[in-house]
Amino acid sequence: MDDLINYLLQFGNLNQQQLQLILDNVFERTVKKDAYFSEAGKIPREIGYIRSGIFRVCYFNNKGTEVTRYFVEENRLIADINSMDSKVPSTEYIQAITDCEMIIFTEETLKLLSSTILDWDRILAKIREKAMMEKIQKIAPMLTEDATSRYLMFMEKFPDLANKIPLSYLASYLGITQSSLSRIRKQLSKH
Repeated sequence: MDDLINYLLQFGNLNQQQLQLILDNVFERTVKKDAYFSEAGKIPREIGYIRSGIFRVCYFNNKGTEVTRYFVEENRLIADINSMDSKVPSTEYIQAITDCEMIIFTEETLKLLSSTILDWDRILAKIREKAMMEKIQKIAPMLTEDATSRYLMFMEKFPDLANKIPLSYLASYLGITQSSLSRIRKQLSKH
């Protein structure tokens, strides 16, 4: 679980006792491809650290169309924090695109760490802040660029991801149809 420890230490100082407390209160879980870590309509009760694999966060719009908001790769925490904090059912799904290995923090563990480790809440706040900035950097260009530019930007930022995710998810993320994505890919392969 060194990967989790190294990740947490980027956001604050923790001594050996505190690190041991964290390790004693988390557990590992495998989430199989296509399974959900969190589902719309349910109140989330866990935060997961992704050791390996890729998740997507998606929802269904008012027309019933599935929309992929973003992808989350390894060495990141994943959860619907807002729904968890406010104890309201989530409006999003967190689905594994590949088999994923995770380390799980339950709600009880988070409360224990918050009440025991002085800097814990500040560390979580820094992690949230970084995640929000990354999300903004991923989404902002999607709002202003044309479909081909959005696809090229995605390929530049996430070269490994394109071959690991279904085209339907990528098209949904880019805000285009699968046939449009196929046409863009075909045009680009000619150049």
